Amino acid sequence: MLALSHVALVVADPARTAKLFYDLFGVKPLKRIDEEGHDETYFKLGDVWLLLVKHSVTREKTGDHIGFKVSPELLKATRDKLAAMDMEFILARGDTSLYFFDYDNHVFELETVDLAFELSQST
Repeated sequence: MLALSHVALVVADPARTAKLFYDLFGVKPLKRIDEEGHDETYFKLGDVWLLLVKHSVTREKTGDHIGFKVSPELLKATRDKLAAMDMEFILARGDTSLYFFDYDNHVFELETVDLAFELSQST
């Protein structure tokens, strides 16, 4: 069996990044110290755990991203929250996708289309 366990993101300030996702989606961070003494911050978006690892790094904005399927209502609500927070975002594909950036230039996509269906139509 192969399943996605988590995605680790290197961030300058895990508390600030966790607050962004709390403000956008209401997800509460789970903090723990692992057996090796690492201070870890986790939160779950859908079925995916994200781990925030504290480290200073400079990252360029790229097309690399993590995509999540959402309802049109959640996409619009997130767009409105990002605009109110003066955070950068991009609407794409006829406004069925929204790309936004965290404070460390990680890119996240919210999409309302069913990717499995869309891919099945292209063969």
